[in-house]
Amino acid sequence: MELKKPRSAAINPEEQGLITLFLDTLWVERGVSDHTLKAYGSDLQGLAVSLNEQGQDLRTAKRENLLDYLAQRVQQGVSPRTTARLLSSMRRFYQYLLREARIKQDPTAQIDAPKLGRPLPKSLTEEDVEALLDAPDIDTALGLRDRSMLELIYASGLRVSELVGLKLSDVSMTQGVVRVFGKGDKERLVPMGEECLDWLQAYKTEARAGLLSGKVSDAVFVTRRGDAMTRQAFWYLIKRYALQAGINNSLSPHTMRHAFATHLLNHGADLRVLQMLLGHSDLSTTQIYTHVARERLKSLHAKHHPRG
Repeated sequence: MELKKPRSAAINPEEQGLITLFLDTLWVERGVSDHTLKAYGSDLQGLAVSLNEQGQDLRTAKRENLLDYLAQRVQQGVSPRTTARLLSSMRRFYQYLLREARIKQDPTAQIDAPKLGRPLPKSLTEEDVEALLDAPDIDTALGLRDRSMLELIYASGLRVSELVGLKLSDVSMTQGVVRVFGKGDKERLVPMGEECLDWLQAYKTEARAGLLSGKVSDAVFVTRRGDAMTRQAFWYLIKRYALQAGINNSLSPHTMRHAFATHLLNHGADLRVLQMLLGHSDLSTTQIYTHVARERLKSLHAKHHPRG
């Protein structure tokens, strides 16, 4: 793989050769993507330049040299995630050199990776959700379908793949629940609520047959061509309705799942119940929403309390 050398300083040809051999090995043995290879190459070239300035090189570098370089990069403002990737590049490279007997000790062996905080999922206010739900033109078959899809994903917290994959046999209008097969084909029953049920019933009786135009499908949500709705199509329509509703936040179908979870917690739902509804196998995955709810309470306090 051909790499561009940094303009700030020259790299010893022998070191450049080591980096190239390492990247070629990664590509052959691990099938690493071109994007990752370029990132690793850039990381190692930057490290080589810094070491050269200290009178060291890649093969003679000690743990202290690498820590100094990481600290230098942090001072330059790189994020913890970028620092973690840089350390990963260094670790893989030195493990390769050790395996090839080009060094006797791995200088990264006792360097701890930076702790990465889990990003909080983006959600919507209840007012934003109402505006989004009201965006489709329910006087048309497509608008009625879209309204029922938005109502269902918000009422049940389904993943978008679960939503578009629903079959008619998965929906019980009498019991008011949907049967969902989530990750790992784990089955769960999720209630829909009366409002959602009304919209879903309206779609099934007034719009679905017209969209099918005589075709037969067991998919709940279909397109005007009679095909099952796709994830990509739903992604585009939710973006369009967000613009219509004046929602400027970056929005995806998963945002509605986050809104479902956050709003339930804000209204007193139990975390274990939320775990079952979302289909999380581990409670720790669900606990991220407690942080979202806490941040929401903080912002409300700051906005409305006289001493906020």
